[in-house]
Amino acid sequence: MPVDIDIAKVAKLARLALSDEELAAYSTQLENILENAERVQALPTDGVEPTSHPLPMVNAFRDDVVEECLDRDSFLPSAPDTQDGQFRVPRILGE
Repeated sequence: MPVDIDIAKVAKLARLALSDEELAAYSTQLENILENAERVQALPTDGVEPTSHPLPMVNAFRDDVVEECLDRDSFLPSAPDTQDGQFRVPRILGE
């Protein structure tokens, strides 16, 4: 089945009205795509492990190290509003 017929059939199924120029342009593009797919399929891949990424994946996270946390009394005085040793913020839920 020629590519032109495939494109016209898919366009009809998708309820797209394509002009003859659009059909010709898409036909050329689809032929190029299919040629490239054939070239990729022709590559020798015997012994090549399947992979989900072309580059080695490296964990970029730092080690989880327990450290001293900040002393609440050192930064609480700079808060705009506090109550009972905690930050006081405006109510946004359940008003």
